[in-house]
Amino acid sequence: MKNENDKWIMDGIDWNNPECIHTVDEAIAYINKVGFLPLFKNEIPGLSLEERTASEYWWSKNPEVDPWEWRAIIARSGNVAYGKFFDKKAGFISKEWLPCFVNYRRDGYDFDALWDDEKASRRQKKIMDLFAQENANAEYYSSEVKQKAGFGKDGEKGFEGTITDLQMQMYLCVRDFRQRKNKKGEKYGWAIAVYSTLEHVFGYEYVTSAYSEDPVESGKRVVNRIMELYPSVPVDQLSKLLGRKS
Repeated sequence: MKNENDKWIMDGIDWNNPECIHTVDEAIAYINKVGFLPLFKNEIPGLSLEERTASEYWWSKNPEVDPWEWRAIIARSGNVAYGKFFDKKAGFISKEWLPCFVNYRRDGYDFDALWDDEKASRRQKKIMDLFAQENANAEYYSSEVKQKAGFGKDGEKGFEGTITDLQMQMYLCVRDFRQRKNKKGEKYGWAIAVYSTLEHVFGYEYVTSAYSEDPVESGKRVVNRIMELYPSVPVDQLSKLLGRKS
């Protein structure tokens, strides 16, 4: 995706191309087949939903054919993880590959242990505390996270960067996109991101099931998978996608 004269231009393929993804079910099947998939075009040619879909249907607001609408459907399905997982940009990770990414990105740390070892920021802690409190909600609108964690006017700065970092570290994901509700229970405004922990969506035992493996080995498995799919990609282009230095 690129911006030309204040207009977003998508780098898609023809609807009649045999490799074109036409429905959300086809998108989920493809993500599960390859293991992980950024939403938009990136340094690795071909590794994105953008490059596997017809550009004319993006932002058409028709969930039957619009990949932008699919991301919300996929996120709420609970079968594929969605969030800013790739170079701080959005993408999908299949359930099969999720423990591998979690182990590598977290370096084997649950968040509490990361904080105890002084490897997490105070801003990250304030956000993660929302999901750890007794009787806490399992899911929060982005606006709720911002307000309840003390960001915004006269509060902490850097909310977007902090929430993105927590997704890159595989502690949070986007659970859905929903409209907010007023005091009467009526929906209003644009649909906004709803955040949750990966453990809430997929279960703690499953999410952490690769902790017994060396995180570096988990990272190598991701690299090997990419090289299997795209053997001509230089290894040095993978560092941003991996999201953590060994």
